[in-house]
This record gives sequence, C-alpha cells and structure tokens, in this order.
Amino acid sequence: MSKPFIHPNAIVETEDIGEDTRIWAFVHILKGAKIGSGCNVCDHCYIEYDVIIGNNVTIKCGIYLWEGVRIEDDAFIGPNVVFTNNPRPRSKQRIVHLKTFVKQGASIGANSTIMGGLTIGKYAMTGIGSVVTRDVPDYALVYGNPAKFRAWIDEKGENLVMHADGFWTSPDGIKFEETQNGLKRK
Repeated sequence: MSKPFIHPNAIVETEDIGEDTRIWAFVHILKGAKIGSGCNVCDHCYIEYDVIIGNNVTIKCGIYLWEGVRIEDDAFIGPNVVFTNNPRPRSKQRIVHLKTFVKQGASIGANSTIMGGLTIGKYAMTGIGSVVTRDVPDYALVYGNPAKFRAWIDEKGENLVMHADGFWTSPDGIKFEETQNGLKRK
C-alpha cells in the first residue's frame, strides 16, 4: 500500500483520501469529501463536501459529485455522468439536498443523468445516455430516456436466464432469486 497520488494540477482540500488512490489533473476536491483506497479519479472532476466514495471506485473524466452523493465500493462512474441533488433549483436559495446512493459494484454508463434522491442498486448498470428517474434494483440493467428495466445481469454484466418463476441463472451457473429490491445471489 502507498499514499495517494495527487497530480500537481489538482486542488485537493480534504485529507481523507485512502491509500493507492490516484487523483489526476484538473480535479477539485473540497474539504469534507471522503475518498476510499484504490480509487481512480480522472481529469476534470469536481467533488463537493459531504460526498463519500468507497474503495476501488473509478470516476471517469468530467464528473461532478454534488453534496449528498454516496458511492460504495467497486462502483464505476462513466465519463460525463451527471448527478443532480436539488429537485427545484433556484439561484441563491439554500435547500436540503437529496442523497443519492450508488451501491456496491454498480456501473453508470457514459453521459447518464441521475436524478437526485435515487438509489442505483448493487451491481446494477445504466446504459450510455440513460436518464434515470427511478431507483434501479440490484442486478438490473436499465437504459433509455427515461431509463427502463431491460434485463437482469450478474456481477460481470452478463444477462441472466430465467430457470423458474422468480429464479435466474448466470452464464457461470450462479443462481439468483427475485426480491423486493431486485435480485439476491443465492
């Protein structure tokens, strides 16, 4: 393990950055943000205070993470993804910002827009350019505008096949069961 790498052209105001994390050029991270170990924050990103990022997270170029965004371990945020946190924005009016959760292993495709206050479930995936206006269940693939459920997927992003009502199987033979929050690995 080694201390974080911070590019000389980055502005990093927080000290709460885990080992082996890399912060690249033209990134601005405010005081109060928390970033785990083994992360990669690519060029031209902005991370506001009260943002929490887990371990082994990839934040591609052109991402702005506003107050209240929570990203769990092993998530992938594609280039130019847009997060919102204010349902009725007005200039110079302070409101309570919505919290948005990206759960473990989730992947958000390039240029997706994520409405504030939502949860993107474990190992869920949004296709490129998706406009996400509802919670995304665990292991769900969604895409479109607005994003709609398209398939159940496994941790690798492979489509699952139904083998009985409410039960699904991955190409590797791993079994999943439908639950109220999406799928659960058996």
